[in-house]
Amino acid sequence: MALRAGIVGLPNVGKSTLFNAVSSSAKAQASNYRFCTIDPNVGLVDVPDTRLDQLSEIVKPNKVVPTQIEIVDIAGLVKGASRGEGLGNKFLGNIREVDAIIHVVRCFEDENVLREEGEINPVSDKEIIDIELQFKDLDSVDKKIQKTQKQARVGGDAQAKFELDVLERVKAWLEQGKNVRMMGLTKEEMVAIDDLFLLTVKPTMYVANVDEASMHTGNKYSDALKKVADEEGAELVVLNNSIEAQIAEMEDPDDKALFFEEYKMAEPGLNRLIRSAYKLLNLATYFTAGVQEVRAWTIGKGWKAPQAASVIHTDFEKGFIKAEVIAFDDRIKYGTEAACREAGRLRIEGKEYIVQDGDVMHFRFNV
Repeated sequence: MALRAGIVGLPNVGKSTLFNAVSSSAKAQASNYRFCTIDPNVGLVDVPDTRLDQLSEIVKPNKVVPTQIEIVDIAGLVKGASRGEGLGNKFLGNIREVDAIIHVVRCFEDENVLREEGEINPVSDKEIIDIELQFKDLDSVDKKIQKTQKQARVGGDAQAKFELDVLERVKAWLEQGKNVRMMGLTKEEMVAIDDLFLLTVKPTMYVANVDEASMHTGNKYSDALKKVADEEGAELVVLNNSIEAQIAEMEDPDDKALFFEEYKMAEPGLNRLIRSAYKLLNLATYFTAGVQEVRAWTIGKGWKAPQAASVIHTDFEKGFIKAEVIAFDDRIKYGTEAACREAGRLRIEGKEYIVQDGDVMHFRFNV
């Protein structure tokens, strides 16, 4: 299950610098002018998980394969994008293709970094992005309302009437300057708008890009942004994107350790970002562990065993028979699969089993 997260924000807030830090397969050009990123850069980042290291220590596999997140660096948005300003529709179209939004907001002062929006104000910067996304969603909703009104009138289509009611409430919500993800729509109501791929439905987290002096404590700008994020129930991570990019460039473990010591860091701040992204999308991880490889797999929380098996191969779900499951703590405690079996800690689970985060699994199937 590949998570595709798009990095968005105003020009010159540190989007491409963050992308350079998180991506393990691509480097975006980071320059001090608008629309430096024209076509979206795409890169992959390994998901940090100490449990994978622990399993590897006891299994001694030939290789270790972490799960990954796909990161998309999307061009900077400007006021009026919904009307075609800047890269306009191209930018907004790129956002439609991602599962979640990582919204980078400038929370630092630097006269050498261009800014066309006046004084530093992270809340108003956030609102510029919100308004453009809301305008674009309003346009999509209006078009579907016109179509659905005709269906609701002809023959009194009950489903069309239901959809029309949802659409009109969504429109009223957007017109109040609110994002649809905060409406609390039911699953049935979401189905009525699923085909619109609304931008303000997407789960969103914020990255407060602060100066070096504020990377541990935050500052007045990140505090103001956090207040707004808390009101939304959204995740916020405070980072110094330049520092994170420097860490990502380091290959020598000793150099990295010295860097962490100098900056009083226990780990890269990006690890917090990735964990927050997981939390944002309600994701979980299970493991497969054998001599050939120890591997992490990403699933949605609440997935049943056959669905979880499908991320390895669709045949695993089609021909699912049962799953052998060991809780992560038991696998570490007893050391071997045989020892877990002898201690009664290896369970045989069927199609209705809901996979738990950290489960170590082996699937039996027949196609």
